[in-house]
Amino acid sequence: MLRPFIEYTFRFPVWRMEIDTLNDTLLVELRDQGDKRVYFSSLDLKTGKIHFDEFKPEERWLTGIETAHDGVLLLHNYQSDAGPAHKGLVAIDATTGNILWRDYNLAFNHLSINGPVFYDARLQPRKYLLGDIKTGAALRKHEPSIDLELSKELRLPNEISAEYALSLGLPVHAAGNTVHYVEHNNFRIVSLHAIADTKLQQHLFIMNNDQIIYHDLLHADIQKLQPESFLLYKDQLISLKNQSQLEVLNL
Repeated sequence: MLRPFIEYTFRFPVWRMEIDTLNDTLLVELRDQGDKRVYFSSLDLKTGKIHFDEFKPEERWLTGIETAHDGVLLLHNYQSDAGPAHKGLVAIDATTGNILWRDYNLAFNHLSINGPVFYDARLQPRKYLLGDIKTGAALRKHEPSIDLELSKELRLPNEISAEYALSLGLPVHAAGNTVHYVEHNNFRIVSLHAIADTKLQQHLFIMNNDQIIYHDLLHADIQKLQPESFLLYKDQLISLKNQSQLEVLNL
């Protein structure tokens, strides 16, 4: 039977997760909606070590994760609280939580194989520049032909039919048609919603051939169907339970 390699419960709901694939570091955005406060946490996916937890940025609420790369967590601010447009960047060391640099005029476009691509939000038309994520300095003009978007080693599950999920012989039946499924290293991984005592639940199963070797109740007594409950990174399954409990299994 499989057991989680990492189990960690955050005090607040997880809003977003990002992985620095060069360093196998998981960065997490947490939001306390009651106090309108955002926090950030970092942990090592190879060792399970918590680098830091509940780092508090200067901006209480109007900030979030932009990307994570090469040991740096990049945060964005918002142009206003009335819209989603981003403006301003703050770079944080992904293992210490120390602030590396700030620039309140820069905005992030995308993460390329050569580093982040920025632009000055004050200028029109936009002029894209390849930047140094550790210093914020502009290195050169963005070259689309060579600054290709970086593809991270992440896999999300596919949707399968409830009929196929039924053929797997799971102990619960899918409620609705939303069943997520992926195969990895001879494992079959299934996430589905089911109804128990008139309450909607979300389950996660891992099967080896026809044997269930892992089962977790991710959400109980929920009001609506939830999105994908897990993702695969290299040979690790990363899932979120009850919005704030992180679980990582080695496959």
